Amino acid sequence: MRSNKKWRRLLTAWGLVCALALAGCGGSTAPAASGAESAKEEEAVQEETEAAPDSAEAVTAEAGSESPEAQASSAAASTGAAAATTSAAAVSTGAAAGETAAEAVSGEEMLSLWTEDAPLKKELVAYMDSITREDSADYIPEDCRIAVFDLDGTLFCETDPNYFDYCLLVHRVLEDPDYKDRASDFERQTAEKIVQQNETGESFEGLELDHGQCIASSFAGMTIDEFSNYIQEFKKLPMPSYEGMTRGEGFYLPMLQVVDYLQANDFTVYVVSGTDRFIVRGLVEDSPLHIPPRQIIGSDETIVTKNQGDTDGLDYLYDKDDELVLGGDFIVKNLKMNKVAVIAQEIGQQPVLSFGNSTGDSSMAEYVTSNNPFRSMAFMLCCDDTERENGNVEKADKMFSLCEEYGWTPVSMKNDWTTIYGDSVTRKTDAE
Repeated sequence: MRSNKKWRRLLTAWGLVCALALAGCGGSTAPAASGAESAKEEEAVQEETEAAPDSAEAVTAEAGSESPEAQASSAAASTGAAAATTSAAAVSTGAAAGETAAEAVSGEEMLSLWTEDAPLKKELVAYMDSITREDSADYIPEDCRIAVFDLDGTLFCETDPNYFDYCLLVHRVLEDPDYKDRASDFERQTAEKIVQQNETGESFEGLELDHGQCIASSFAGMTIDEFSNYIQEFKKLPMPSYEGMTRGEGFYLPMLQVVDYLQANDFTVYVVSGTDRFIVRGLVEDSPLHIPPRQIIGSDETIVTKNQGDTDGLDYLYDKDDELVLGGDFIVKNLKMNKVAVIAQEIGQQPVLSFGNSTGDSSMAEYVTSNNPFRSMAFMLCCDDTERENGNVEKADKMFSLCEEYGWTPVSMKNDWTTIYGDSVTRKTDAE
């Protein structure tokens, strides 16, 4: 969680201590609590104060992900913790009231790359105001504030000319001088289908599963760190359809603001992608999308140790000299209903917000918004911008229709965003 109720109580207490001190110089003071209440309250605050960091720097680090105003308050609070302890009885009631008032973070400021009339901006700001107030019927406790995001086409450039992981396989099998001569016939055939799809738009039945198996086999034997390092190098290559952007920089800036806004309001955010889990983790590493690896879910492949050989995991004991490596076998493609299943397996709670862009995310959206004990919403991106992005109007129109049918909130990339990748990035005119 980005905010901490203990710190908010301490900060509020310190602020009210200052106010009472000023009032004591030229005005009336608040009535004192009874002796018993005062002793209990002082004891409670004393425990929190003793557990607090000693320096202003430590408090600033604790509150670093909050707003600039909260950071400034944190620094002041570190030097005033002792004073807050002695005045706990006088401020306890005010601290409790201030705790609720401090919940919501301004969406108007944090969603600055969204147009004023954007439905998502209006609805999400109103939603946040309602679910963060403890006196609201829609209040959602912090540990139940969970949001799930698709990756391709939701947080990141969907196709250029294809999905990030499809392009990675083509690079590995057909272009990488250290591997292309060792690629299997099946890997080459699958990579060539992707190239053909890029050039003609032709669809191939079963390509999603074939691609998943080829990712697993073509990187088999690599340690997880080696696989991630490979992805880091691939991310440095230029994005073919854009000037001023590499393959690793294709994050949608307005959607990054949504993630930051949710996290600032105590949401736990997960990526639930059809892309290989380790590829997504590698893509997110050292990126502006601040989501830890443990909250990244994707398609899966087997993991074994270097020394395990063909021994089943039930019969093998991990050794101190072992290293984990990619096992070479594909397990599951995390799309459609599989997303719902993996959310239940790995998160263990029903999320309250869903963000996607395709029918591969429809089950996730419906799961989030069906029979939810909390107020829930689903948002779907529509790729209707063909000037700043590799959009597809026909596909966008289908998603607009689905949003109307199912009650999801559509996001128009063309009309709702003031920028997509930033002013320094332009789409090449020949990228049609």
